[in-house]
Amino acid sequence: MKIDKENINERMVSPEEIVSDSDLENPLRPLSIGDYIGQEKVKENLAVFIRAAKMRGEPLDHVLLYGPPGLGKTTLSTIIARELGVNIRITSGPAIERPGDLAALLTKLTDGDVLFVDEIHRLSRNVEEILYPAMEDFSVDIVTGKGQMATSYHLALPKFTLVGATTRAGQLSAPLRDRFGVILRLELYSNEELGKIVKRSAGILGMTISDEGALEIASRSRGTPRIANRLLKRVRDFAQVINGGNVTYNIANQALNKLGVDELGLDSNDRRLIETIINFYGGGPVGLETLSAAVGEESVTIEDVYEPYLLQIGFLNRTPRGRSLTKAAYLHMGIEPPEVAFC
Repeated sequence: MKIDKENINERMVSPEEIVSDSDLENPLRPLSIGDYIGQEKVKENLAVFIRAAKMRGEPLDHVLLYGPPGLGKTTLSTIIARELGVNIRITSGPAIERPGDLAALLTKLTDGDVLFVDEIHRLSRNVEEILYPAMEDFSVDIVTGKGQMATSYHLALPKFTLVGATTRAGQLSAPLRDRFGVILRLELYSNEELGKIVKRSAGILGMTISDEGALEIASRSRGTPRIANRLLKRVRDFAQVINGGNVTYNIANQALNKLGVDELGLDSNDRRLIETIINFYGGGPVGLETLSAAVGEESVTIEDVYEPYLLQIGFLNRTPRGRSLTKAAYLHMGIEPPEVAFC
C-alpha cells in the first residue's frame, strides 16, 4: 500500500504544516522575541547574540534550529531578521536542487541579510559543497561549461546569516553542522505555555475563550503550537454554531471529542495502531513489517508519523524483537494489562 501523504498530513494532530494552516499561521506568528511564548532559554540566548552582533555592527553568526516540527523554527527565523533589522529570504533544502540555484540565492542577498533554509538536512551533497565557502569566507566558486570549455568564477558574497532548520539534526553532515556558530534546540511546550499561545491566538482571531477552554485545547495539542492553533480553529467553528462563539471548557471538550482527539492528543489512527498491537499481538513485541501489514500502512509511515508521539508519552517501546506496548497504553485504552507482559 502506498503512502497517501495528503491524508497523513491532513491529520488534525499532525505536527507537519498542512494546507489549511497557511491562512491561519501567518497572522498568528509573533513578530518579536517579546511576543514569542515559550522556549525561554532559546530566547534569552538569541537576544544576547543578536544584541552583541548589532553592537559590533556585524552579521549574526550562522544559526541552526532543530527540534520536532511545528515548534516555531520558521517563526524564530523571521524574528531574528526583524530584530536585526534586515531582510529575510526563505527557501528549503529540497527546493535547492543544483549549486546554481544556491548561488543565485546568495548573490541576491545584501549585507546582513538572513537566508532561512528549512529542512536543511535534505540539501544535496553538491549543494553543500558550495555552501561551505559561502558560510566561512562569504564567497562562492562556480564552474560553467565542461571539459576544455569549463570556466571557473570566484564571486564575493555579502556578509549574511544562514539560519538552518531541521527536524533531524543527526542527518546533517558533520562539516555542515560545524559551520554553525549558534546551535539551538527547541523543546516541546508545556500545557501552560500552549494555553497562553491559544489565548493569544484567540485574541487575534477575535474570539472569546476562557482560561479553562484554552487549557483544554492546549492539553490535547501534543506540546506543539501548530497543532494548538489548528485545534483552536476547529473549536471556534463548534463554538460559533452552538454557543455564540464563546469557547468554554465544555465547548472545547465537546468539540475535541467530536473531532476524535482524546485527552492526550491521540486520534483514531493512533488508537487503531494501539488496538491492533493489543488485539492481534497481545501487546507485542511485533515486527515493524508485520505491524505495517496489519494496519495497512507502510513501515516508514508508522516510524515517521505514528510512533514518535507514542514513544514520547511512553506508550510504545522499540525492542530488538519489535514494537511493544507499555502498561500506560493499556490503561489509557481502558484495558486491563496482562501482568505477564510487564514482569
